[in-house]
Amino acid sequence: MRKSEDQRMRNKDIKSALKTQIKKYETAVASGDLESAQKEYNEVSRALDKAASKGVIHKNKAANKKSRLYRSLKTVSS
Repeated sequence: MRKSEDQRMRNKDIKSALKTQIKKYETAVASGDLESAQKEYNEVSRALDKAASKGVIHKNKAANKKSRLYRSLKTVSS
């Protein structure tokens, strides 16, 4: 029980940090600044991959999320 509680707390922390990263990315996209949006996308992409590798989220969920975020990045450049 102690181990599962530790894992739950770790997963909760990682998911919370992931949501924060995504919000930072979305505000960068909304501002229209391509350079900062690209930088934030790289950080979010890395965080999603790390969460998937640790088993916090499924690898396909991470891939789908990265795909959607990248499509929103393309709207900034046009």
